Amino acid sequence: MKVSTERRRHSDHDHVHKAGCGHVAIPHGDHVDYVHDRCIHRVEGTEAYECEPAGHVVHEGHTHEHGPGCGHVSVPHGDHVDYVHDGHRHSVHEGHCDEH
Repeated sequence: MKVSTERRRHSDHDHVHKAGCGHVAIPHGDHVDYVHDRCIHRVEGTEAYECEPAGHVVHEGHTHEHGPGCGHVSVPHGDHVDYVHDGHRHSVHEGHCDEH
């Protein structure tokens, strides 16, 4: 499933994300995202961008319920928690999971 993302530069970001930088790294399609200050950053060259979905995308056929103790990595993200599951970042939303 391909999720299109918005490309918004993360302003005032002087930290360089890379392997071993100390932030949680999440594989995401053709790149790696980094969790930093409740934001998800995508690195392109020397710039950090917010890696956010462009719209509401339901993960169809997802029967697993995410929550505390579900066994998946939890990632604080804005005003909610996402869960890393099978190479995807899921957000629990109105009784289903969204792709992030």
